[in-house]
Amino acid sequence: MRFLTGGLLATLIPAGCLIFGQSESFTAGNPEPDEKLVLGVEWRLIRAGIVTIEKWPFETTVKLESAGIVSSLMKIHDEYRVHFEDEHCATSSVMESLEGKRHHEADVTYDRNLNHAFFVERDLADNRVLKQAGIDIPNCVADVTGAVSKLRGLNLSVGQSAQIPVSDGRKYAAVKVTALDREDVKTPLGVFQAIRYETDLMNGVVYTRKGDVWMWLSDDARHLPVQIRLRTTFPISTVTLTLEKEEHR
Repeated sequence: MRFLTGGLLATLIPAGCLIFGQSESFTAGNPEPDEKLVLGVEWRLIRAGIVTIEKWPFETTVKLESAGIVSSLMKIHDEYRVHFEDEHCATSSVMESLEGKRHHEADVTYDRNLNHAFFVERDLADNRVLKQAGIDIPNCVADVTGAVSKLRGLNLSVGQSAQIPVSDGRKYAAVKVTALDREDVKTPLGVFQAIRYETDLMNGVVYTRKGDVWMWLSDDARHLPVQIRLRTTFPISTVTLTLEKEEHR
């Protein structure tokens, strides 16, 4: 679960509720999100958590709460917030992870004047810096949530691929995304006709852990992320996120 929150989910997380380097949250004057998605997390055939994604024009938040047996082993509450300019160009993000007794915060500043990303991770329990890093980036780069939003707008046909510039503040890559085929996906909201995409985020591209990432977007004008599957090495193995609720303003 730590990998999910810190690395990808940030596919839809690698979480945070504090904004730095900004005057205030974009949500302050517009509390209702334009889109709210709730996805259930299944790990090894058990319900492991709930991911809630809320989108505003220039801000996205992602929250992960553990559930079931995972909560009994370790209570997890992670929050992530990212700000954008020009729709998909990230400017800052904060991820606050509370997992058992562990309480960390990871801040990223995407400096578009310097074309450089700055990463700082802190241990909030004892107020010390754990990691500092940085990477040169293009003038416009997306975090993972922004990359998903951009993919939803590309409308790729089966067999087509695209490259999306992605950074987590420590690594940067032009991530290849390929539309593989059309499949029906069963969810609590019904059966969706969807296109399955393969995303080359892992294996050292952006995230060092070895594995595969697939995403199913509904084959309609909304391009909803109806299912996401991460297959990694032991001990995580396969994690599947399935859309359970969606609201639009």
